[in-house]
Amino acid sequence: MESSKFAKMITEHILAKKGKDIRILEIKKISSVADYFVVCSADVDRQVKAIADEIDDELSKEGIKCLHKEGYESLNWVILDYFDVMVHIFRNEARAYYGLEKLWGDAPVTEIKDKAVK
Repeated sequence: MESSKFAKMITEHILAKKGKDIRILEIKKISSVADYFVVCSADVDRQVKAIADEIDDELSKEGIKCLHKEGYESLNWVILDYFDVMVHIFRNEARAYYGLEKLWGDAPVTEIKDKAVK
């Protein structure tokens, strides 16, 4: 699957668990780390875990395995590595503190809005 479509598919799983402030950063032209970062926020640690589990469980059903998981111990910032797409799930405070989007400020950004919200 094309990495841009894969990133958008991941956002659907984030929306299913009410993730907030979802953004896709296209980093493929400025880094070899991945093609895309999918970044979102959650209010509490349980929601961070729920989003991460939703993504991992649903993609596993499709035969897509996560290469590496990080951050399950503290649930402030969970990273799921799918090689071409890396998912960053932050608690609100951690996202503000680390400023990931500022670090990758040259990357084109796509904001994902919940279709139910007008």
